[in-house]
Amino acid sequence: MNNVINEVTEILSLLYKHNWDERNGGNLSYILSEEEVKTVCDPTRVLRSFEFDFDMSPLIGTYFIVTGTGKYFKNCLKDPENNLGILKVVSKSKVDLLWGYTDGGKMTSEFPTHLMCHIERLKQDPQHRLVIHCHPTNLIAMTHICPLDSRFFTEKLWKMQTESIVVFPEGVAVLPWMVCGGNEIGVATAEKMAEGYRSVIWAHHGLSCTGRTLDEVYGLIETIEKAAEIYLKVFGKEIIQSITDRQLRELAKAFNIEYRKGIID
Repeated sequence: MNNVINEVTEILSLLYKHNWDERNGGNLSYILSEEEVKTVCDPTRVLRSFEFDFDMSPLIGTYFIVTGTGKYFKNCLKDPENNLGILKVVSKSKVDLLWGYTDGGKMTSEFPTHLMCHIERLKQDPQHRLVIHCHPTNLIAMTHICPLDSRFFTEKLWKMQTESIVVFPEGVAVLPWMVCGGNEIGVATAEKMAEGYRSVIWAHHGLSCTGRTLDEVYGLIETIEKAAEIYLKVFGKEIIQSITDRQLRELAKAFNIEYRKGIID
């Protein structure tokens, strides 16, 4: 199997096995180089086109591999060409399908949200390539019992384990419950990305994480979800000791990282 297809489907399988993408839950969009596209298909051969009602101008000429709407992550490894598609943004409102969705399907309904996030993250990091949306169980549970506040979630998740502030020093953003699949939630998520967050929690729904590589983003999801699991295990119990603000600042100094100010200062 082609390398890039193999790498993507392997990550999708891991997300499914962790129960973070049940049924057809979750989606992925990954920026590809033209060289990577050529190892899969002919980038000049257009199969179909799709129109969107927002300005994609900053992404014109960009290739993506994207999970399909209604598709199950568990099926991507055995049948990638049906469950995934390779797309190219060709104008401010149109994308071309170059490969995939062989049953006549199309990209995830949350593709506009992904594109809005790509636009914002590329402004801050030209090496950005990836958006993954998933449904981590413990993190979703936290949104039922915790204030839907970015500062609150960031502080709690940082203090659950030593790795947290090292892996996501910018913290996590939190949005209230919103209807998914439309432009409204995409705009709100992209606004949080514009504030420097790589990870945005959707209350009672899931998590969207961004980064440069599949390993980086998968590891970010793992770390956030493990911190949430620890939080739920200790929630309601007497805490005898925990990581302090001072210790978090010491960690940041030791690892030479810039953390989000206003949380532990």
